[in-house]
Amino acid sequence: MRWANYPRLSFRGFLIASVFLCTAQVTFGQKAGPADEADAGSGYRPAPSANVEGDVQALPIDAPPGSKVVVIAIDRTVELGLAAFVRRAIETNPDAAAIVIEVNTLGGRVDAAIQIRDALLEAEPRTVAFIHPRAISAGALISLACDNVLMTAGATIGAVTPVQAAPGGQAEAVGEKMVSYMRAEMRTTAEANGRRGDIAEAMVDAEVVIDGIVEAGKLLTLDTGQAIKMGMADGQAADLDAVMQLLNLEDPEIVESELNWGEKIARWLTEPTVSGLLLSVGMLGLMVAFYTRSVGGFTLVGFIALALFFGGHAVVHLVGWEEALLFLTGVVLVVVEIFFVPGLGVPGVLGLIFVIAALVLALIGIPIDVSFKTGVLADAMTRVLLSLLGAFVLALVFMRLLSRTAMGRALVLEDAETGFLSAPSASDLVGKNGEALTDLRPAGKIIIDGERHEATSEREFIARGSRVRVIGTEGPALVVRSEEDA
Repeated sequence: MRWANYPRLSFRGFLIASVFLCTAQVTFGQKAGPADEADAGSGYRPAPSANVEGDVQALPIDAPPGSKVVVIAIDRTVELGLAAFVRRAIETNPDAAAIVIEVNTLGGRVDAAIQIRDALLEAEPRTVAFIHPRAISAGALISLACDNVLMTAGATIGAVTPVQAAPGGQAEAVGEKMVSYMRAEMRTTAEANGRRGDIAEAMVDAEVVIDGIVEAGKLLTLDTGQAIKMGMADGQAADLDAVMQLLNLEDPEIVESELNWGEKIARWLTEPTVSGLLLSVGMLGLMVAFYTRSVGGFTLVGFIALALFFGGHAVVHLVGWEEALLFLTGVVLVVVEIFFVPGLGVPGVLGLIFVIAALVLALIGIPIDVSFKTGVLADAMTRVLLSLLGAFVLALVFMRLLSRTAMGRALVLEDAETGFLSAPSASDLVGKNGEALTDLRPAGKIIIDGERHEATSEREFIARGSRVRVIGTEGPALVVRSEEDA
């Protein structure tokens, strides 16, 4: 079926479906929702995990006066651009006596928090989380990945429930696989630094029960006093100077890491709303290219949008050579479908599959096997497919409405300059004979009096080089029949 037929057959259905568009993404939530508490049941009791003091690094750091201390601020939303920034700041300062993470966040993306967690556990210098005033959700995982945890008076840590966006924008609980995965991440992270893994699990799952600490149906969040008492924090500090005193660092050289211009742009481009918009605009460009069988302004804007999408995700280490090569291969196949074998379908379909696969992989910040088990892969696929659906709806609206405006008519006439005629001129060609420039399967190109035209076979395959007669029009395209049957 040709693209020109879609507005008449499917416009209403796709327009209704577009109401349900959303950018599904797994993030951390702040508290258990009603579904969590309703499903708590009798509770889940994790294996006890004692706090072994010998595994917790002592607060004083054996470093000479004037040692370098790197300070990294983690505030607002934890997302992939922030993860890339934190990793760079750690990797470029291996000679620091300590890396202090100032934590003040309500959460963010799961994959971004895991990337920061891995970077902190692998860091060579001593890592210290300074929570003021809160380390909720992703902030709790990041804090527990540090060698030491200090909190201001009245600070909080916990509530690490992963949630995802539902149609309409509401947050809803994720499946058990994701919760189980995050319980394991929190437990192993805490125990890696000598802290209680069962308490860390209780911050993730409202079903966790620990006698004397938390009952079923209650998600665990600790204040400063509770965290110190239970060994989840090492002490209390009023400000950064107090942190330096507790670390026993004299006249430290404070180096405050800041985002460079590339990371600032990447954080903006990978923000869910912006990246979703880039996806939809990019897909719209591909749709317009398929419909017009040419590369015009809309297609160029679409390719630029996709390039910005990939560029932003490349900076935050979500896109490698594999994804880029897959994407470029898909684009080449789409171009082949448009210009060299129109109507065949196979290159175009394969190209779209490759492009969609590359975009899905670019949205995954954790290993494929883990993303499959936890539902992150399904969320990424949903997000890309919904962007494709949104672009399709916009393309239908464009073809239905914009073509009736002065701008739309100008765009159609612009296509005529490349050798294709607009719909009114095509009607003058009814009854004329020509030659098939490409196979008509059923769509393709023909030549009449030295000019190329879009054409569709009436009911049969017509081989390249065959003589054809124009018997009617369908939008901007000609409807033809083999001369032998005319």
